[in-house]
Amino acid sequence: MNGERDTGKKKKSGMLQLFKAVAWSFLGVRKRADLESDAAQLNPVALIVAGLVCAALFIGGLLLIVHAVAG
Repeated sequence: MNGERDTGKKKKSGMLQLFKAVAWSFLGVRKRADLESDAAQLNPVALIVAGLVCAALFIGGLLLIVHAVAG
């Protein structure tokens, strides 16, 4: 049972690390050590999916702001 709890915590921290890496990448500010750590630990396919999701949320947020200001 402890193995299941550890797996859940690791998966949750992995998702947090994944979205944190995407957020820092959007800003364009990364330390080389963090970049290398992320490259070694994160799944590239999950990173691409998270990047696409974050990009869609960003574009949707911009559209909402423009619609609110212009309309």
